[in-house]
Amino acid sequence: MISKYSLKAVDFDLEEPEYENTAAINNELGAAQILQRNNPGLYVSITTAGTASGTGFFGQNVLNTAKSLGFTPNNYAIMPFDGGFNGGSSQTAALEQFHGLLMNTFGWSSATAYNHEGVSMMNGKSDAGEMFTQADFQTVLSYATGHGLTRYTFWSVNRDRPCVNTNDNGICSNTSQQPWDFTKFTARFAGATPPQSPPPTGSPTPRPGSCTAPPWNSSTAYTGGMQVSFNGHTWTAKWWTQGDTPGNNSQGVWTDNGPCSGGSPTPAPTGHCTLPAWNSTTAYTGGMQVSFNGHKWTAKWWTQGDTPGNNSQDVWTDNGPC
Repeated sequence: MISKYSLKAVDFDLEEPEYENTAAINNELGAAQILQRNNPGLYVSITTAGTASGTGFFGQNVLNTAKSLGFTPNNYAIMPFDGGFNGGSSQTAALEQFHGLLMNTFGWSSATAYNHEGVSMMNGKSDAGEMFTQADFQTVLSYATGHGLTRYTFWSVNRDRPCVNTNDNGICSNTSQQPWDFTKFTARFAGATPPQSPPPTGSPTPRPGSCTAPPWNSSTAYTGGMQVSFNGHTWTAKWWTQGDTPGNNSQGVWTDNGPCSGGSPTPAPTGHCTLPAWNSTTAYTGGMQVSFNGHKWTAKWWTQGDTPGNNSQDVWTDNGPC
């Protein structure tokens, strides 16, 4: 799997019932150690249950077994939910306790322990009926970035959407939200760029010309080998991708096959806008206005990295040309 898909990271989620079996834990951690040894550069993380004490007896056994094997993964993460947690403050308290366990178990300094620590959260309602909101995610994000944690993730993107009157936690968060509200926190932790950056004002934007491949769509999921046309060029996906703009993504998902024949440039809008230019790294709240691509735009709600006029959440209202 690692070789076929050129994986950059792998996580071992060790929880009940297998983490209560010492032989199973020894085998899983041993397998993780082999993968780490045979794949230089592979990011290996170990995730286990979280408690108010950081982790419990069996979670501590995970740490002890790794130490006995001489195995040091890139990261140890806990899941501070389904264990009597109540909001972000209880989660950060557990992370601080887990930080102490890492120092004591491995003899690490405080900074080294934080740099090997991570968190895997639950967005919205947990299986145990706990509720975690966007504010809780912000509390944990501030803790993670402030202390140098190296992993910040959650269960799960598939749930990152609103729903009404359902007990199925596998399809939605069961809390008040806009689609992808929680995913945006992980993007902020990673320092991710939005799907599309604003083109330089006044610079020519190529037409698709005679491209025969279908136009790239930010909401379409593409698999390796699929081709699209974008900005006058044909592009081929290297692997699964969605929302990664051809030619402007940090992962290098798209291969540029060169310009389509017959394309000609057209000037980009050059209207004179007095509003501040949209910035992909700025967080905007509802009612704030920006200028982008010769138009004025108003944010409907909190947003960061959602390109005006090109986002599946329809965050921005187009107020017309400047």
